[in-house]
Amino acid sequence: MLNQGALRRLSIAGVFIMGLTFGLREINQAGGGYANFPVRVISETEQDVSISIAAGATGAEIAKILEQAGVVASAESFFRVAVADPESASIAPGTHSLSFKISGKQALEQLLDPKRITNLIKIAEGAWNSEVFKRISETKNWSENPAETAKRVVLPKGVSTLEGVLFPAQYSFAEGTSQLDALQSMVDRFSKAISTIDFADPEGKLSTQQLITLASLVQAEGRSQDFAQISRVVRNRLALGMPLQFDSTVHYVMKSRGKIFLSSESTKLKSPFNTYQNRGLPPAPIGNPGLEALKAAIAPAQGDWLFFITVAPGDTRFTKSFSEFNNWKLLYKKNLKAGVFE
Repeated sequence: MLNQGALRRLSIAGVFIMGLTFGLREINQAGGGYANFPVRVISETEQDVSISIAAGATGAEIAKILEQAGVVASAESFFRVAVADPESASIAPGTHSLSFKISGKQALEQLLDPKRITNLIKIAEGAWNSEVFKRISETKNWSENPAETAKRVVLPKGVSTLEGVLFPAQYSFAEGTSQLDALQSMVDRFSKAISTIDFADPEGKLSTQQLITLASLVQAEGRSQDFAQISRVVRNRLALGMPLQFDSTVHYVMKSRGKIFLSSESTKLKSPFNTYQNRGLPPAPIGNPGLEALKAAIAPAQGDWLFFITVAPGDTRFTKSFSEFNNWKLLYKKNLKAGVFE
């Protein structure tokens, strides 16, 4: 069966094929060929032109825009390359910075280059909403405060907070897209992502909101290869009524990134998100988890682990034994002092 991505690629490719068919028909009727600038070396000092691609723009529309802007010699020169390359289906809406007088092949390459998308909004896996809002404001696309606009976003069923459902990805938006529509598209992408993985608790204990919170913890606490085991540690601790004691929850409250060491004083911070002071899951997600973390939330590994610690970069260890965990903690502190984590 074709997945949604494949169907979308076929659909867009079909649009390009239709555009090419009409272009070739015009060429045949005119009895001539088509113009195409030669492939050339592009200087870094050349002036570019801004091209706005609307969401849902057809191949014919894109080709015509390129020709009128002086990017390509003819729409047909872009048609022929685009229809032969399935990557043409990945052209993102938004404003692209392109060179003048380039071949159809180079035009397609530049349209597919994310570095040439003006005001690209990238949501990293685990990013806080406050970080996403800051990036949105930095694009200068909108004058509104994104935190205020976010209050009008329609949340997925079973979700009560926006934190956790701005799906990590790269986003670009065509001119005229409202800030509300931009934020809603991020949430809608989250909804689409969880619809592909049957996002429900296999143990029947956690709600959708709690699963997203669990996924955000998994995302913040480790690497993708450790996600399933971390998910199991969370569940094992919850089952025993043990506090989670995750540094990431305190970092979230303190809005502190990039710090490995957490002081004893910080663990006493008064906040419902502080899992050193409160049992159970935090009241809401501590970031926006990616697809792999979401998968781990509903598919934890099998094991009796209650503790885990990263003793060195790439070396995360899991155990049920508190004494073994303490031994590893000594190794962690030794490595931290030696600068291994720098």
